[in-house]
Amino acid sequence: MKLRFLLIVILVVVFFLLNIIIGSVNIPLSEVIDTLFGTGDSATQVSQNIILKSRLPQAATALAAGAGLAISGLQMQTIFHNPLASPSVLGISNGASLGVALVVLLSGSLGGVALSSLGIAGNAMLIVSAIIGSLSVMALILAISQHVKGNATLLIIGVMIGYVATAIIGVLKYFSNEEDIRAYVIWGLGSFSRVSAGQVWLFVSCMAVLTPLSMLLVKTMNLLLLGEQYAQNLGLNISRARVLVISCSGIMVAIVTAYCGPIMFLGLAVPHLCRAIWHTNDNRVLMPATALTGSALALACNLIARMPGMEGALPVNSVTALIGAPIVASVLYRHKTDLM
Repeated sequence: MKLRFLLIVILVVVFFLLNIIIGSVNIPLSEVIDTLFGTGDSATQVSQNIILKSRLPQAATALAAGAGLAISGLQMQTIFHNPLASPSVLGISNGASLGVALVVLLSGSLGGVALSSLGIAGNAMLIVSAIIGSLSVMALILAISQHVKGNATLLIIGVMIGYVATAIIGVLKYFSNEEDIRAYVIWGLGSFSRVSAGQVWLFVSCMAVLTPLSMLLVKTMNLLLLGEQYAQNLGLNISRARVLVISCSGIMVAIVTAYCGPIMFLGLAVPHLCRAIWHTNDNRVLMPATALTGSALALACNLIARMPGMEGALPVNSVTALIGAPIVASVLYRHKTDLM
């Protein structure tokens, strides 16, 4: 088990460094080293800008976002005892999308100014609107959870809230102009490059605080695996535990979605991948394992999305599904491990 953790840590480090070294623009390794460590003057100003203002923030964003989404997926699958549960299962991601849609799609129709033309101010409005939208849905889910006993019922209500948000977004699209719709669609494709060099440290700091806090719920999640009735007999307050787990998962999803857009696949697949590799359902092992594996997969997908010779970058959501799904499916098939 220690060897597996060592290997995944090495993979995270290697992929992180490759994200800085490799990109659509060819930069000599000597210039990369000089830029990162300031050991020489061989790096040009252009190389420094690409590395410090683009590649390094992208790598840090992918590292933090991958860990947060993977942990969130593990929490959702544990609390709902559902192998298909993911960070978006309660409509929290849909709430973020609705918040962005209200700002982006209505800005041109009502204000006459497309949000995409506002630069940094427009990007800040996107982040704030996504956080407000996702946290509003999470607050609604938490309020409902106080009056609903069954997890299955809460899960269905969350899915229905997601459908309502999607329907409202569809109506907004119908009445919006083409430029605003295009801006919203691009946001919905997901990207680790959306976080600027000035914002990345705030994003990483938030995730660096939330990720260790989620580790405090390991004992609670292990008790929930035993079943609600058995966990309650052991002294666990089911209602309080549900609120804590949903709040932790929802806040991480809200922040990641606000900064990066709705990133799919990682939260659903990574926990299953880790169960197959580590052969356990113990969250004391799975929690750090999913965080590291989520970071490694996110970094790998970001690297593929901007391979050398390509102008621009592919949508991250397309890469995560096309590259990650076959890998996860093959590992699950080879190990023939139960999903939950």
